[in-house]
Amino acid sequence: MHSFTVDAARSLPGPRWLAERRTAAAERFAAADPPTAAAEEWRYSAIADFDLTAYQLAGLDAPFPQDGSWASVNTANGATAAVLDVADGRIVASKGLDELSQQGVRVGPLVDSPDGAEVLGSVVDGAGDYFTMLNDAFAGSPILVDVPAGVAVEGVIVVRHHAGAAAAATFPRLVVRVGPHGSARVLDMQRSAGAALVVPVVELDVGQAARLGYVNLQQHDHRTTQIAAHIARVEQEAALVAASVALGGGYARTRTDTRLVGRGASGDLLSAYFGSGDQILDFRTYQDHAAPDTTSKLLYKGAVGDSARSVYTGLIRVRPNARGTNAFQTNRNLKLSEDAWAESVPNLEIENNDVRCSHASAVGPVDPDQVFYLESRGVPTAVAERLIVAGFFDEVIDELPVRGVGESVREALALKLNKMLRAAA
Repeated sequence: MHSFTVDAARSLPGPRWLAERRTAAAERFAAADPPTAAAEEWRYSAIADFDLTAYQLAGLDAPFPQDGSWASVNTANGATAAVLDVADGRIVASKGLDELSQQGVRVGPLVDSPDGAEVLGSVVDGAGDYFTMLNDAFAGSPILVDVPAGVAVEGVIVVRHHAGAAAAATFPRLVVRVGPHGSARVLDMQRSAGAALVVPVVELDVGQAARLGYVNLQQHDHRTTQIAAHIARVEQEAALVAASVALGGGYARTRTDTRLVGRGASGDLLSAYFGSGDQILDFRTYQDHAAPDTTSKLLYKGAVGDSARSVYTGLIRVRPNARGTNAFQTNRNLKLSEDAWAESVPNLEIENNDVRCSHASAVGPVDPDQVFYLESRGVPTAVAERLIVAGFFDEVIDELPVRGVGESVREALALKLNKMLRAAA
């Protein structure tokens, strides 16, 4: 029997409204059936191997690692508006918040917001699943990034999450709300140090004619299990660019729901992922067009080597009233070894005739003609393969909505590729 009970949720610190919300979520979780690979949304996944009893709720005193690897990404971003450090789901340090507060921007504990009870879950509610219920019940200190109407935040808001305790479960919760005609860029970094369970939930709420750029950079330890949900709501004439870079984790799953609920809303989804060893990187995406004249573009590109696996299943849904929809979905995968495997399953569900929709997927090895072309010009084979793989990801990296982070991503991808090729040699 696992320890994630109603009583455990009720005992967590926080205001009364949060305690009541946690208790209700824990009761729903207790009554729910665990997911199985028989369900379509868990097909090809590693859910059959998941054992919740192997984990305990992380403690309240986890430290945040002070090393240079975190800072290098921030420096690459240029101007950083604020940095929030979160250890095992709880805020432990911050800087730059006073300057933002002068603009009316709130970055910090959601419970400090006067309308926190209304904000938390307002995007996820109705789109949750077994693991979002678990997060709702055990999120320690939900974080709010709140940009008021008409405010443009110049620098990048950085949230750095660390899970550090072995066999501990942590439940990060981040809510980003950008008011009408506002704009912001958020870099959400996720790392861990051992065999942890990390269940993050991110809510992105983009108000009328607002702009939000969001990047999730996941570099978990290879023993970590991550089951994440990124849920977005985009209002009339608003624009969201949401990107994920997934490099770590033993089994790392990210579910991305993007709901375009206002006329003229747009949502661009990007991902770059690289699996090695016996990693499984799992992505499920939903582009939900619920209003007329909405646009979504998805580009997910990944590489898998050794005996790693990647899974992508995506759905574009066009609702009956969403005439004038433009929706595109592309997933491309490189197999870098015979034992690696990639699943790619795009889907369309269209309930209106006045639309333009397309999807495409591809799985294959490095193009031998490209390798031969470089070899014929004196480039060694191993170098040629590195150049081709690096170029494969450029299309995604160049479009990341947080300026400067691309170079850090390129370095991390190159480091992982070189390590894999050295091991193979």
